[in-house]
Amino acid sequence: MTFRLRLGVNIDHVATIRNARGGEHPDPVRAAEVVASVGGDGITAHLREDRRHIRDKDLVRIQAATALPLNLEMAATDEMVEIALRHRPQAACIVPERREERTTEGGLDAAGQHNRLAPIVSRLGDAGIRVSLFIAPEVRQLDAALRLGAPVVEFHTGEYAHAEGEERAVELKRLADMAALAAKNGIEPHAGHGLTYDNVQPVAAIPQLAELNIGHYLIGEAIFIGLEASVRRMRELMDAARPSTSSG
Repeated sequence: MTFRLRLGVNIDHVATIRNARGGEHPDPVRAAEVVASVGGDGITAHLREDRRHIRDKDLVRIQAATALPLNLEMAATDEMVEIALRHRPQAACIVPERREERTTEGGLDAAGQHNRLAPIVSRLGDAGIRVSLFIAPEVRQLDAALRLGAPVVEFHTGEYAHAEGEERAVELKRLADMAALAAKNGIEPHAGHGLTYDNVQPVAAIPQLAELNIGHYLIGEAIFIGLEASVRRMRELMDAARPSTSSG
């Protein structure tokens, strides 16, 4: 039985445009409402230390505006843990974060940060928040996620997205192998970063993947065709890559 692949839409860069000029327009909450209206399965928002796009009050407004689950991307800091516990998003994805980076540049070193991550994963999980670790598709990092008790991993697809030719095929196989290994060990595998209309289908076809999280590309396309059409097109490509026989 093949299950429908979920699409989570990251609305950070609607807020990035808003913050570039100040004020309240464009409103990321309106983007969340659009995503809900066209069949998106979740909203992802990254509350960074420097608040370069999503702001604290956006979280409250997003949760109030739509029934879609909120996936809060967050660094492994005490401040972000307290914010997550206060807002209780449906999910929290722990990501690496460096102030000087333009976007998340790689996966979390779950293996090297076990002692730091263990109490965070525990506290979030005890609060009923589904914890995800944003990691490279590597056995070492997946083993660390298993030891930490994370129910979900999100594989960083940047290496796949930026590769070409045979190298891309190698990266795709690595993603597929790690997704299968995660599922075999009881961890739900997700994927995201750098996915576009042109490269999403081979990833979407990986049967064990439960969710793709896509943001920057969809917001960029929305400038030309509108957000509704942008999300709908991605949904169509995902469904074509993995026709579903159940809505699970």
